[in-house]
Amino acid sequence: MQTDSVTTTETPPPSGTRRFLPKIGSPAYHVMLSLVAIFILGPLGGISAAFMNFSIGIFVSGQVLAGILGSTVTLPYGPEGKHGANYMQTMAASVAGLSGMGVLLQAMIWLGMPEPPAWKMVLYMLSIGMFGAGVGMLFTPLLVDRMQLTYPSGFAVANILRALTDKNLLRRSIAKLGSGMLLGFGAGVPALLIKSVGDTGLSASTIGAGMIVGARMAIPAIVVAIIGNRLTPYLVSINWLEKGQTYRKIGFIIALGSILGAAIVDISIIMFQAVQRYRGQAAERSVAQEDWKRVNMWRLVAWVVFWGVAAIVTGHLVMGQPIRFLAVATGLAFLFVLVNGISLGISDWNPLSSAFFATIIFLAALGLGSAQTGLFCAMIVFVACNVGGDMQQDRSTGWRLGTNRVVQFRYQVFGVLMGAVLSVILAKFFMSAFPILRENQFAHDGIGGKWQSTMTFKIVGALKAITDRKPEVITALKLGIAIGIGIEIIRKSMKRTEWYKRFVQNSRLGPPTDFVIDAVILPSSYASSLGGIVELSTVCWWMLGGVGSSLFQVAQKRLSVGKNIAEGELPGDMSTVSLAGGGLIAGEALSSLAVGIAKLARTLF
Repeated sequence: MQTDSVTTTETPPPSGTRRFLPKIGSPAYHVMLSLVAIFILGPLGGISAAFMNFSIGIFVSGQVLAGILGSTVTLPYGPEGKHGANYMQTMAASVAGLSGMGVLLQAMIWLGMPEPPAWKMVLYMLSIGMFGAGVGMLFTPLLVDRMQLTYPSGFAVANILRALTDKNLLRRSIAKLGSGMLLGFGAGVPALLIKSVGDTGLSASTIGAGMIVGARMAIPAIVVAIIGNRLTPYLVSINWLEKGQTYRKIGFIIALGSILGAAIVDISIIMFQAVQRYRGQAAERSVAQEDWKRVNMWRLVAWVVFWGVAAIVTGHLVMGQPIRFLAVATGLAFLFVLVNGISLGISDWNPLSSAFFATIIFLAALGLGSAQTGLFCAMIVFVACNVGGDMQQDRSTGWRLGTNRVVQFRYQVFGVLMGAVLSVILAKFFMSAFPILRENQFAHDGIGGKWQSTMTFKIVGALKAITDRKPEVITALKLGIAIGIGIEIIRKSMKRTEWYKRFVQNSRLGPPTDFVIDAVILPSSYASSLGGIVELSTVCWWMLGGVGSSLFQVAQKRLSVGKNIAEGELPGDMSTVSLAGGGLIAGEALSSLAVGIAKLARTLF
């Protein structure tokens, strides 16, 4: 991997639209980029992330959306505008990532905790976010510069920002995004206002997310959901479920355990690969650092120490939690930001749930007995890993483009500030506009409908599993871990053998066999676990999007045989189905915002 080469050329005088835009690098230039990112791109991504977490319980990074829309602003600057677009997507992605953390406030309500004043939550979230940004930046020289991890999403965004200096390509990309947003908005409004439509579980965002991941990731969820549905009577008979409860009440524990088991295998391999890569890079001759890479390490360390202490002090004085557990969680954040950063850099997967659950288990071993304390302390690791991973991914994009690292850090810091505020505002807004989000789905099975809130479900369930210490829950967790470890070892052992590689590559039956193994027989726990956490009807929409997008891509590939199709040379993030799927998510999120505002206005006036 190499960054763009830098040559010194005489800059031509600005012409056309560029004559009316501020000069690159000027204060007015950064003000323009910041205003667009923090008031347009960031909130759009934040609303989408919050909505996705409250509905299906996962959220898609806003980097691609922000990169494409931000490129419309920097297009007049030509290739030089790629850095400005990168600054905007960095800030917008930080806003979006933190906005999705509003589910932590929902978890407090589900657990019956008194709802803290908004300013307290903002202050606590801000302290953790700033700390996570600093820790992420602290590990950047190791993970991005020395180990040169891939960071697939960061790589894709770098390619997108380069490609979108072409106005025709930019126009087509925005058209696909816009079409998806209109369709998502049009489908979202009736699903929220018409009961018969809402009862079907129709969710454009769920379909859109399925479109992005494809059939290989979507089908495993339906397989597990059907198995869970069929096993419900047996689970009732062995007292793992009460009569009338849905399988997800215990299924999510098995699913969470399987994710943790798979993570144990994957992270062990990833850490081994990381050590090997580090040794290989360390043997290379060191070279002088380019100006755009340089960071004042003493200031960065001071930043990390200040905000780490701020998180502990705020957690103790403002949130009323024990310093001992807060300090331990802050220390664990360093470990998990590093481990999750390596995972994200190699596999494009940031195991937030695993980090949260592992923190809870560790704190329980130290005597944790309160779900409230567990939530506030594990929140440090959860939010820090989210922000830190985003920091490293953005730095990988900047590394490929040669973007000034200090300036990019400043943009992310302002994004964290806005995200901390927006996360609380959006959480309170959605829970006020849609009161069903405040109902504890553990106490009232099947009430979620389209609002599955699986992230909250996992967080609350993990806390209750540790604090309640019910024997069947611990057994289910152990079963899940064993399943996750077993499946992952079998999958990796089989797929790494030479005979299997030759079979897949050289036999006509190879690719379909590999697909069936991945999707049905031995699916990855990361893909299949969704089926144990959400209701069957929701998984059906997820599968519809995944299967539909894969069939579309197969048909498109066959039709394009022998033709020169430019799209085939672009990153997968810019494919028709990916852009349309992202548009569906943003469109339905905006429809929920519009309906929510209308409901609140009707209540007030």
